[in-house]
Amino acid sequence: MSWQPQYRSSKFRHVYGKPASKEKCYDCVPITLSVHDNYFCAVNPTFIAVVTECGGGGAFLVIPIKQTGKLDPHYPKVCGHKGNVMDIKWNPFNDFVIASCSEDATVKIWDIPNQLLKRNITTPKKELCAHTRRVGLIEWHPTADNILFSSGYDYKIMIWNLDVKDVVLSKPVKILDVHKDVILSMSFNTDGSLLATSCRDRKIRVIDPRAGRVLQEATYKSHRANKVLFLGNMKKLFSTGTSCWNNRQIALWDQNDLSVPLLEEDLDGSSGLLFPIYDSDTHMLYIVGKGDGNIRYYEISPQKPYLNYLMEYRSHLPQKGIGMMPKRGLDVAACEIFRFYKLVATKSLIEPISMIVPRRSESYQEDIYPLTAAATPALTAQQWLDGINK
Repeated sequence: MSWQPQYRSSKFRHVYGKPASKEKCYDCVPITLSVHDNYFCAVNPTFIAVVTECGGGGAFLVIPIKQTGKLDPHYPKVCGHKGNVMDIKWNPFNDFVIASCSEDATVKIWDIPNQLLKRNITTPKKELCAHTRRVGLIEWHPTADNILFSSGYDYKIMIWNLDVKDVVLSKPVKILDVHKDVILSMSFNTDGSLLATSCRDRKIRVIDPRAGRVLQEATYKSHRANKVLFLGNMKKLFSTGTSCWNNRQIALWDQNDLSVPLLEEDLDGSSGLLFPIYDSDTHMLYIVGKGDGNIRYYEISPQKPYLNYLMEYRSHLPQKGIGMMPKRGLDVAACEIFRFYKLVATKSLIEPISMIVPRRSESYQEDIYPLTAAATPALTAQQWLDGINK
């Protein structure tokens, strides 16, 4: 066995998490009390959206990102759903369009005005109704404009083309009916040609969404996956879940062979869900524990040992959900490489946490900011449906 030094040179070895000061937090926010396992928060450089607690129906708040401090108790909401809102996601190519899905079995698309909200928004731009049971997850396609995926408790994933003129859509362009139970997470590869899902039947699947075909399926018994994630262009999948002994566990998979994980590791015995978040520019993977205050972070490498543990951000405030700022909203002058928005339901607080690379120089650090995806689609909805990948 050849001797290898323990030391690994890395730009991100000393990354640390820095919580925002009190005046940069969002206070008095009525965060949802729902027990559904979701992020409940969506962020872009213009707005922060958070699912809120409200009587009768479901609603979420859209707060301008610069409007920190105490929230007015009568601040207007986006409320048009008849049931609790389960997931919200900003359109990656338009900071003023957000999608929401709900227990009322609908998905709604909303236009958010550029100025401060004066009154509640109750009329969506579009309404998608084809699911027969509540809709738990939505994902925008990463490269094609106006393509939205929704998955419901009817075990179906529906693909929607929002380029059409109709306000109410009842026919998705495609229905993926390959699951036998509730879908727990969906993740795209970089060009959006493949979709990975985790399901309550504990299986991970890799699906060709346009053909509606399952390409790979994990039948591995000792890791019960909750959330699954494509790791950018690495042809690997990452999942969080539980072991046979109910320990919280992480696993890494080769996307072309899901028979046995490349790596499997127990983290701890806590019960909260683990949300994996990957930054493909810096190859850093963050694992956020729901119900605890920890964010562990790792660096991913293409060769063994694949997963290099860096550090853990700790806080005594438990997170109910989490939002992530896209790369274009970060403060490059402070060497900030990632920013979380942590929902602390017990204190009605949203706390930004910046991940910072300590550098002495004041100038722009090109090496920690490689080229990143712009907020422009690579292809139209129709081109993607016709089979083009970009």
